[in-house]
Amino acid sequence: MIKLTFVAVALTAVGVNAICPGFNYGIADLGNQNYRFYDDSCKAVETYIATGVNVCTSGKFTCSSSPVTITGAKILNNWYACRSDSQSGSCNGEKISVCCRNDGN
Repeated sequence: MIKLTFVAVALTAVGVNAICPGFNYGIADLGNQNYRFYDDSCKAVETYIATGVNVCTSGKFTCSSSPVTITGAKILNNWYACRSDSQSGSCNGEKISVCCRNDGN
């Protein structure tokens, strides 16, 4: 039983840290211009509801030109550079669409 518990905890820890390796935050697109921000341990730190608002001009995100993607986000009152990452995972069943970190890379 102890061995099984250890394996389950180890697998959970690996999955948690894998949402955006090397990044501070991940953003899940919930649809209808709603987003959830997760830290690197899959803890939801913010939810942004912007139904009917252009998120690229809302003051919460910066975006690229066409094709429009999120390139920056204000998370907990700090700006982070964001980009898609092929290694991004999911938190609580929500797919991480962009990963963000504070060094701009």
